Amino acid sequence: MEIKNISEYIKADTIDLNLKAKNKNAVIKELYNNLKKTGLINDEELGLNDIFVREEIGSTGIGKRIALPHAKTKAVEELIITFGISRNGIAYDSLDDENVNIFFMFLCPESKAHEYLRVLARISRLIRENRFVENLLKATSNEEIIEIIRKEETN
Repeated sequence: MEIKNISEYIKADTIDLNLKAKNKNAVIKELYNNLKKTGLINDEELGLNDIFVREEIGSTGIGKRIALPHAKTKAVEELIITFGISRNGIAYDSLDDENVNIFFMFLCPESKAHEYLRVLARISRLIRENRFVENLLKATSNEEIIEIIRKEETN
């Protein structure tokens, strides 16, 4: 099975470059509301609950101002991703105790664990590059975010 590029999973109209939330739970809900715009979540309460359950297992704040809130869930039939930026940063219980500015949130069907792991690994590889992270933070449009991700994936 071919795994799509991250840029192909993200819909431009779900991206938010100015998240308003001030704390971890609120930012998860705000991102999730953007993810709902895809129309691909068939059980909205379950999907959000699964993200919070995953977060209880351990913070998805991976350090370097980045968090990857995600869950395997029965609430979707295909993998979906959204992206957001908090300009002021949010305390997120990150591994390095730094506030988080960049968020990739995704949901994946429980039956597609392989795709889930590949996407997680691919995002993790992309965000290791400081230049990539800085470019995301400088972006001024949703389409620019997708283009930055697309370019990095083809390098």
